[in-house]
Amino acid sequence: MRLTSRAALVALLVGAPPAWAQAPTVTAPAGSIEGSAQGTVRVFKGVPYAQPPVGPLRWKAPADLPAWQGVRKATAFGPACVQPRGRAAGIYTNPPEKMSEDCLTLNIWAPRDANNLPVFVWIHGGALVGGYGHEAMYDGARMAARGAIVVSINYRLGILGYLAHPGLSAESPEGISGNYGLLDQIAALGWVKRNIAAFGGDTGNVTVAGESAGALSVMYLMASPRARGLFHKAVAQSAYMISTPELKRSAHGTPSAEGAGTQIMTALGAKDLAGLRAMDAETLTDGAAAKGFGPWATIDGKVLMRQLVDTWDRGEQAPVPILAGFNSGEIRSLRVLLPPAPANAAAYEAAIRSRYGDLAEHYLALYPAKAIGEGMLANTRDALYGWTSTRLVIGQTAIGQRGYLYLFDHGYPAADENGLHAFHAAELPYVFGTAGTTPPYWPKIPDTLAERRLSDAMIGYWTAFAKTGVPIASGQPDWPAYGKDASYMAFAQAPRPGRKPFPGMFALHEAAVCRRRAAGDQPWNWNTGVISPTLQKTAGCR
Repeated sequence: MRLTSRAALVALLVGAPPAWAQAPTVTAPAGSIEGSAQGTVRVFKGVPYAQPPVGPLRWKAPADLPAWQGVRKATAFGPACVQPRGRAAGIYTNPPEKMSEDCLTLNIWAPRDANNLPVFVWIHGGALVGGYGHEAMYDGARMAARGAIVVSINYRLGILGYLAHPGLSAESPEGISGNYGLLDQIAALGWVKRNIAAFGGDTGNVTVAGESAGALSVMYLMASPRARGLFHKAVAQSAYMISTPELKRSAHGTPSAEGAGTQIMTALGAKDLAGLRAMDAETLTDGAAAKGFGPWATIDGKVLMRQLVDTWDRGEQAPVPILAGFNSGEIRSLRVLLPPAPANAAAYEAAIRSRYGDLAEHYLALYPAKAIGEGMLANTRDALYGWTSTRLVIGQTAIGQRGYLYLFDHGYPAADENGLHAFHAAELPYVFGTAGTTPPYWPKIPDTLAERRLSDAMIGYWTAFAKTGVPIASGQPDWPAYGKDASYMAFAQAPRPGRKPFPGMFALHEAAVCRRRAAGDQPWNWNTGVISPTLQKTAGCR
């Protein structure tokens, strides 16, 4: 045998690697991409899906990325989008190694022999201020091994992603501004539609999913006409259907988005947009966060037509099945959302009676004065997350789609001993099967058979939902749709179906939100319980 190269000699001596261990290469419409092997899963990291407007081009919609020539290596994650540094250490602290304005990338986990598989697109949380798609806790390998293609994305954050301003609206052919981070998400879904078939994905079976601000983003996508047809199912974990600023006018106690943009420009000492665009991205982001800029989407009549509650009331949201839920201990790790506690039970009860009026008895039955601390935790949880999750499944059911509701009520020693039973985002390592790669200050999950079984069940339910729109897990109880029986699935030590979680909870908060909406001068976000505005009886509201 004649050896023609050093590589041939090495292959003869040690044997060529098996085909599954070789670097996978895919040729997609975007271009050829070389990834890496992670067991039987192919991984493609840091794949650009759009050209980000940076520096002097900031605050424009993401630009289409021309197809590249040659083979692009996708073996390292791209940088996170710019976000504040130096925040106080806590459960969610997990700063990225690299940040950049050039951050519009996505990551793909696909089985080796993928063929027409469902696609699960993950949108990270982080209050639209922080986070990134390649956090280790979002590793998609376990879900991919169950027969799905997992895609995680980056999108612009903070002031870079959500600034509205009269000058930016004047630059726009449509006369609008803001929503740049949301437009990034839509662009990523467009990239998936055009390219994911090359990785073995089914372009007609895409699930958009997220937790916290990622779930808020899911609702924005369900409401946006620009995203219609780009996904076919939705997963919203700990979503919050808050009031949203409107582009040109103050509404619901919130300044217009353009007005807020004008205020932050002044606060940052810039004379005009050119001054803001000349600022270093990190300096700008840190400064805006320090001055209290809140990155929210904007009701602009184009990307978002109206308030989310109004969209759902009119049945105008995307007609897709939804899986939605919340955690029993959401606020245990988010105590910053709690108002100051009244001095005693009498003060607590007096505050509730003065603010909730004819709804006060209902309120106090759910959150009694004899347990102020637990009652305030539960009320804030329900006003944000419980009410929203229930509203989502009710809304999809009303338009003829299946809605599946869950309550995550699982605890383990490191969390429970620190008063963090089923805290906000605690379900994520179970959904992704990543209990061993949580952030540094996360309560450590024990490596026990019970914990692994719960995670396997949740991976199974979520993956099945992505495949068929029905969450089913092998060897686990059936998860009934919400329907007329108000059915749900509780995840405690093991999955357990039930009916009517926290009876009376949804009705109370729906009535409170209805009255706040009717008043027109107040939001319906965190102004609940002892800091609620006085809720007046209103025609059309309970």
